[in-house]
Amino acid sequence: MPSDAFKFLPLGAIIQEFNIRGRNIVQGFPTAELYKQYNFPFFGETIGRIANRVSGAKINDLNGKSYQLAVNNGPNSLHGGDLGWGKREWEGPLNVERNGKQAILFKYTSVDGEEGYPGTVEVRVWYVQEKEQDGGVEKEVLHIEFEAELVGDEVKETAINITNHSYFILSDANSIAGTEVTLITNKYQVVDAGGIPTGPIEEYPGVTPNKAFTLGEKEPDIDDCFVANTDPASVPVDTRTQPLQKVASFYHPDTKIHLEISTTEPAFQFYTGKYIDVPAVESLPARGARSGFCVEPSRYVNAINIPEYRDMMVLKKGEVFGSKIVYRGWEA
Repeated sequence: MPSDAFKFLPLGAIIQEFNIRGRNIVQGFPTAELYKQYNFPFFGETIGRIANRVSGAKINDLNGKSYQLAVNNGPNSLHGGDLGWGKREWEGPLNVERNGKQAILFKYTSVDGEEGYPGTVEVRVWYVQEKEQDGGVEKEVLHIEFEAELVGDEVKETAINITNHSYFILSDANSIAGTEVTLITNKYQVVDAGGIPTGPIEEYPGVTPNKAFTLGEKEPDIDDCFVANTDPASVPVDTRTQPLQKVASFYHPDTKIHLEISTTEPAFQFYTGKYIDVPAVESLPARGARSGFCVEPSRYVNAINIPEYRDMMVLKKGEVFGSKIVYRGWEA
């Protein structure tokens, strides 16, 4: 059955609320204007054209040339630039039918040269809200589907990597401490001090696949890309052909809130919110370090600049980029 647990904004196609029994488990603001003023952490945003970091803020080889992007994260480009898709006004919400279910659609046209990226791209996000009954437990479920096409004639190819950047907090406190975390993998992209992969995919220290660990007040401090599919050659531009797999699950013993995240994507950034720094605004308290955690399903970080990875991020004219994410939350 349809759910009314979620709220969205045309600004950035943002997920503004995810309510479980009256408790909103995502960080955000009550108005679009406050997002415009204070949303430096990207709360709830749809991220593009390229989610995560691009080394040196440059795409080195696309359409036979290089492209300079916005430098907004040390020497690198992060989350689409200064005004990525999460900072743009989208068309919607439009009430539509998607695969036989009621859906909310947001659409955006990203013009050639926006934030340095080549080609005009049309991007669509569908949200399908449902309630599930599982052994007497009611679960709130949000299906997210991304789709993008290169529609302009300016270039033959561009680069795409879309995700949602919701920050979750399952406790009644102002910290994620006490949250129990289970990840499907401990394989991750080793990075330099600026968060750019150095090449190897290794095992993350202290994380065992499918074994829970607990977040403390300061540790573990994680901001890394975990790899669920270690065969990059098998990753299509449209991953919607791939099976959904549960990549991360969370539980907080104080609130009894559970969260599961599934995706068709090959990787996911797990971030424990070290750099959140939002002042008190209106009825909301200040939000600081570790006041939320992120799971950002996506392609490998900086794949566009790594020859053996780049095909998963290159969108050619006539092709379609696609991916799916599912959020499932409940109290039990």
